[in-house]
Amino acid sequence: MPLFVHAGSIIPLGPNLEYAEQPSTDAIELRVYTGVDADFTLYQDDGKTYKYEKGEHATIAIHWDEAKSKLRIGDRLGQYPGMPAKQLIRVVFVDKNHGVGLEENASSQVFSYDGRAKEVFMVVEKFSEAHAASQ
Repeated sequence: MPLFVHAGSIIPLGPNLEYAEQPSTDAIELRVYTGVDADFTLYQDDGKTYKYEKGEHATIAIHWDEAKSKLRIGDRLGQYPGMPAKQLIRVVFVDKNHGVGLEENASSQVFSYDGRAKEVFMVVEKFSEAHAASQ
């Protein structure tokens, strides 16, 4: 089904799960719809209890800087029981010719996030080469 997404949006996609409590080591994918600056806060909790009401959750501030072609994933704030120490994150920079489907993107960047701030830059040459190779 087609989905319209505004430039300047950041959309997280989780791994495919058959049930909510299914363990997974797959990456969280962040689709960054370039064109203008964007902000997003990723929220995480245990997914099965109401302990988030007592503060047992974590948030991660994410900022896309269009002028610098830079995605900043901030420090993780908070914690909850069972929170993974590290999480794989896949970043896909989207424009009209790249990252528009659900297929795996060869030019995506994957890294291990340990709760400390990280910066990811959109590599223009790699981005352009991936687009040219697909035509």
